[in-house]
Amino acid sequence: MSARTRELFGLIPVSLLVAAGFASVLATRTEEVSDATLTYGAVFLGLCVIAHLFIRARLPDADPYLFPLAALLAAIGLVLIYRIDPEFAREQAQWFVVGLVFFCATILAIHDHHVLERYRYTIAAVGIALLAMPRLPGIGEQIHGAFLAIKLGPIQFQPAEFAKLAIIVFLASYLRETGDILVRARLRPLPATNQLLLFGLPAVGTVLAILVLGLGPAGSALLVVFVASLVAVLRERPSPKHFGPLLLVWGLAMLMLIFIRDLGSSLMFFGGFLVLLYVATSRLSLVGVGATMFFGGAFFLARNVNHVQERVDIWIDPFKPGVVNDEGYQIAQSLFAQADGGLFGQGFGEALISFGGTSLLPAAHTDLIYAVLVNEAGLFGAAGVLGAYLLFAYRGFKTATVAPDGFSKLLAVGLTAVFALQVFVIVGGVTRVIPLTGVTLPFVSYGGSSIVANMVLLALLLVVSDHARADRIRRGGLV
Repeated sequence: MSARTRELFGLIPVSLLVAAGFASVLATRTEEVSDATLTYGAVFLGLCVIAHLFIRARLPDADPYLFPLAALLAAIGLVLIYRIDPEFAREQAQWFVVGLVFFCATILAIHDHHVLERYRYTIAAVGIALLAMPRLPGIGEQIHGAFLAIKLGPIQFQPAEFAKLAIIVFLASYLRETGDILVRARLRPLPATNQLLLFGLPAVGTVLAILVLGLGPAGSALLVVFVASLVAVLRERPSPKHFGPLLLVWGLAMLMLIFIRDLGSSLMFFGGFLVLLYVATSRLSLVGVGATMFFGGAFFLARNVNHVQERVDIWIDPFKPGVVNDEGYQIAQSLFAQADGGLFGQGFGEALISFGGTSLLPAAHTDLIYAVLVNEAGLFGAAGVLGAYLLFAYRGFKTATVAPDGFSKLLAVGLTAVFALQVFVIVGGVTRVIPLTGVTLPFVSYGGSSIVANMVLLALLLVVSDHARADRIRRGGLV
């Protein structure tokens, strides 16, 4: 069976899931099932088949599982949003169609992704401009205290969703060119006396800093890891210019924390950069320095910048008296909803989202849609959805492993990493692993910007995959 035939057959159970999901919600609400649910499933299948035909024509050797997995997640999102509010579901369905249009347009416009390398600095400038746009007076919009959106007339969108694609394309191209320089930045070993000073002075300084500054366990651990990683880098005596990309992206991440006020986007961008840095150089020391710089900066801001400190305080104890019914209400209700779902859930349409006109799950269709999923499908159902995300990430990284050139490998890794990190950031926030932020659950949460941007991300992954698999097939191997 060919790759495209496998892809087509993978779309059929997804369309049946749409019909079954809508039927379940309707049965809960009206105690009867309409044949309209079959129409919903047929329309969804028809739209996906149109996109499939574009893939078949332009990218015949692309990965056969990525698009069905994305369609599955989008179908689950439509059912959950319809259960929350039918009006939101209609709007999301419209955005899904727009996303498919952008998906097909990307496939048509970028048949060879290497063309993006020619415009990497222009793409980077566009990405940075998109990140800054929510702070512009007149068009910038705050969402839960973070500057994430802009509003142009009746249209509101989150430019960070598109900026992530631009930044990843730039970093993949830049590190493809400079990665070898970073790898070769290893000079003669230091003399024994200098090595003693290099290791001894930081060790003594670290102990004194912990004692004098009175750092807690978290601060002490960050400082120790940072110093150890920095020593590992410095013992190779690299040129200062080798730290340029690391410092630049770290500075951008800190600016996002301060001015955009969004830990999630900052973590997503910087995490994606560190993954790319490791793939390009295989140097854990650089990744260690970068990671501790980020978390150290976030730790400092959490102690000294009010809006960051407030988010961290809510995360640490959302049930604190005076907080649980105010700033901590959203995360507290999210945890209650997930606990109420148990192993098997309450069933689609059964989650108690509002009571007596009062919202029990604020932003249930966006920030807390994972909590609704756990409540209605239970831990097992949520694990199944997370499994779909894991499969998507696996196929993305699989594409990177078979890609024939450095840019293709880094682009596939970067796109997959930033996608996976986005899932971690929102699921981690809803489950209180990290502070809750304003990023969306890809393909599932309500939001036009998110679904359109992720459709473009999917298209780019398929373009890379088509080139990688075609090259492997020409050499006599199959993926």
